[in-house]
Amino acid sequence: MPTNNPPHDLSPAQLAELQKRALAVAHNAYAPYSHFRVGAALLLASANESDTDVIVTGCNVENASFRLTTCAEQSAIAAAVSLHGPTIRIRAIVVTNLNNLACQPCGACRQTIFEFSTHDTRIFFPSDDGTTSEATITNLLPAAFFLKN
Repeated sequence: MPTNNPPHDLSPAQLAELQKRALAVAHNAYAPYSHFRVGAALLLASANESDTDVIVTGCNVENASFRLTTCAEQSAIAAAVSLHGPTIRIRAIVVTNLNNLACQPCGACRQTIFEFSTHDTRIFFPSDDGTTSEATITNLLPAAFFLKN
């Protein structure tokens, strides 16, 4: 469940690095059916501000049984949990694709991002006009599902 951490600004260099990594990993996507190759790069929130940035990437992996396809955001989050454990928190995420199309996280990805986010987690994605849009997870998923512990 998201925490109430204060917002963390991203520097232009951090955003550029996330965009570069998301684009690079999109080339690794397995998309023989849709040919829509997506990459995601997450910036994890650190325990303290002196920690270095931890970036984890993922790409979409399609399957002939479409229901079994894994989105890039899900792939990156699974990798982050595998590498850093279940207490990770996402500070920011960049989603991009090689098709130069608008590409917001789907509903399932929004819920998964929410699960590992702070309320101010920032999401960057291509918009219809070719620019990069930005929203917080609570803007994209205002009525997220969560269980209270």
